[in-house]
Amino acid sequence: QVQLVESGGGLVQPGGSLRLSCAASGSIVSINGMGWYRQAPGKERELVAAMLRGSSTNYADSVKGRFTISRDNAKNTVYLQMNSLKPEDTAVYYCNADILYYTGSDSRRRDYWGQGTQVTVSS
Repeated sequence: QVQLVESGGGLVQPGGSLRLSCAASGSIVSINGMGWYRQAPGKERELVAAMLRGSSTNYADSVKGRFTISRDNAKNTVYLQMNSLKPEDTAVYYCNADILYYTGSDSRRRDYWGQGTQVTVSS
């Protein structure tokens, strides 16, 4: 009933930039928090950046000053602008959203995840 579709990953050289997008679609009533997580090989999934509907943001210390999260609430889309990328940013990036959705008879709330998009930073 609800899908998150990510785009924008790829291969980039150190110091380069990428912009990730994540669009939510389906029987959405409202979206509270939206954010990005990442998981590198052999490591646990970690929060990269998150944004509440009211625009409050939270960033991992490792990306502060380099990454910027933004939202277009009209499009149910969240973005992650990644600048000054480093090899240690290499990971699969996942979109996450806290969504109130319509079931056909009532509304329910749950966490949704995107399928993941690979970001590789290498020369």
